[in-house]
Amino acid sequence: MPQRERSLTPVHLPPDWQPDSWRSRPALQLPVYPDAEALAAAQAELQALPPLVTSWEILSLKQQLAEAQEGKRFLLQGGDCAENFADCHSDVISNRLKVLLQMSLVLVHGLRLPVVRVGRFAGQYAKPRSADTETRGDVTLPSYRGDVINGPEFTEHARTPDPRRMIKAHARSAMTMNFTRSLIDGGFADLHHPEYWNLGWMGHSPLAEEYHRMVASLGDAVRFMETLSGAEVYNLNRVDFFTSHEALLLPYEEAFTRQVPRQWGWFNLSTHFPWIGMRTAALDGAHVEYFRGIRNPVAVKIGPSVAPDQLLRLIDVLNPEDEPGRLALIHRMGEAQIAEKLPPLLEAVRRDGRRVLWVCDAMHGNTESTRNGYKTRRFDRIRGELEQAFDLHAAAGTRLGGVHLELTGEDVTECIGGARDLTEVDLERAYRSTVDPRLNYEQALEIAMAIVRKQASLPRSIAR
Repeated sequence: MPQRERSLTPVHLPPDWQPDSWRSRPALQLPVYPDAEALAAAQAELQALPPLVTSWEILSLKQQLAEAQEGKRFLLQGGDCAENFADCHSDVISNRLKVLLQMSLVLVHGLRLPVVRVGRFAGQYAKPRSADTETRGDVTLPSYRGDVINGPEFTEHARTPDPRRMIKAHARSAMTMNFTRSLIDGGFADLHHPEYWNLGWMGHSPLAEEYHRMVASLGDAVRFMETLSGAEVYNLNRVDFFTSHEALLLPYEEAFTRQVPRQWGWFNLSTHFPWIGMRTAALDGAHVEYFRGIRNPVAVKIGPSVAPDQLLRLIDVLNPEDEPGRLALIHRMGEAQIAEKLPPLLEAVRRDGRRVLWVCDAMHGNTESTRNGYKTRRFDRIRGELEQAFDLHAAAGTRLGGVHLELTGEDVTECIGGARDLTEVDLERAYRSTVDPRLNYEQALEIAMAIVRKQASLPRSIAR
């Protein structure tokens, strides 16, 4: 995890804001808890528990995101669509870390830029849903909203929102953070030995040879630098690694919104980098109200229905003093709509001189259902949206500074296509997601290689 950093230039705390001021606004996508006293008791217990991250880690990330806004870094944000309590064990965590490290290695090697590594984990236990209820036959129950709220089993007991699940989510987030920190501090991310990050099943991948060439090239470069200097290159045995999640369940987020010694303002200490989803980004809504008062860097998902003037008003609320590193806009338009919907937003923000980090989520706008009943995404459309995003930013005079992906280190079959050309039939073999389809390890690495190739095709003045 990152070391202590000096604070950025202070901005002003909103004078009319408190951690609970969101309660006066319309709140979407929140569960209805049947027992208000049990909810209050769970929140009080959470408020007494230790935080998951520190203020200096948060400020370090904000500084790195400010550098990404200037083209000096590239953001890689990825992980599960929604974590499950049952997946909180060492193999899943280490494989998730491996795929993000390998993707960042490809990006560092190809882009010649430091990579900001942010995982969608240690708190990504809640998901928005398009409907409040689900009906099977004659039975209607609340929709599954993630393990922090209720269970996926279609029973009344499992689907009833339970505030004690927030305590379980904190415990599993803490275990995930602790194990991740231990791996990184113990040299798991040592750039002297990137071959250690390999996953066994990847050895037979069509991409393996190209990846191993990159590993060999990086190893040669490290050894060359150390030969010239006569000493080991400093800090290649560890990396900074940050966490993120959609801050959807506001009672949970409020419980971890705290003031800390020798710092002004309020920090959300449940994660380094919370974001607002597209369904909860209303200007007068509870989520925007909550986000405007915390000092964390924050992000907002931007979909095809967002108008330029609406986006500028949202920026005014979330980053009124144009603080560097404060705000990322994650556009998720879909491969079929990005060419029409993104340019007006880029032009409006560029013309107004707003300081934001543009990030492409090429996953969520490309979801579809197959004939055999699986929710999936086509790899070609994911890659197509991402490649269009680079071109559209280049044409607008803006910079795409990062990507946001749903992925896993496991050998799942949830997205169609990729190097092995997975088909609808393959989905039946290893479809494990309880919510949205994820890129498997091989497909994620292929996306990283596609980013490098696309960036290399841009004019150098635009690419940097």
